[in-house]
Amino acid sequence: MTATLAVKPWSDPILDTLGHDPRSFYVEQFWLPTLGPTAVLLLRHLAHRFDDHPDGVDLPLGQISQCLGLGDRETASSPIVRTLTRLAQFDLACELGPAEIAVRRNLPPIHRRHVRRLPAELVLAHAEWTEGRQADEPLATARQRARRVAYTLLEQGDDPDHVERVLHATGFHPAVCGESARWAYDRHRESLDGELGHHTT
Repeated sequence: MTATLAVKPWSDPILDTLGHDPRSFYVEQFWLPTLGPTAVLLLRHLAHRFDDHPDGVDLPLGQISQCLGLGDRETASSPIVRTLTRLAQFDLACELGPAEIAVRRNLPPIHRRHVRRLPAELVLAHAEWTEGRQADEPLATARQRARRVAYTLLEQGDDPDHVERVLHATGFHPAVCGESARWAYDRHRESLDGELGHHTT
């Protein structure tokens, strides 16, 4: 019998807004040396699948393995199973139940401890990339991104104080965090009031 794995996108409002697509230059340049080529290929393969099937897909392990050029082995020691385990070790996948996993659609920035293990030229490239991104993203852009995250969190039921704390923990400037949380709360209330008015007319 062919082993089939239910693979669902791991919903994360912050990373889904601010993270790096597995097919991006950032992942190829900086995550690839840390994760290894097979793990990155699997993330990219699943990203394409999620584009067509946003609720997830049921995939035979042998089929995934063949798509990545790993043969059609499905045992616990097969390369595809080891690759899934590696993604879980980096908090990029998690087990939901028997034969069911969630995989992140977008990746966070590579952790500092992993940056330090990169080749010297990539450590320098990452520093230059970070500085360049900060220079290219003025306050207005940071505010726009923070507002998107804040509104998403409020839509999921978080309160404004928690939203502000999450934005701050994500790395936004404190002034941007407070303003964005208030803006998102006002838009959220307007949306709720509009729905209420629609139902009472």
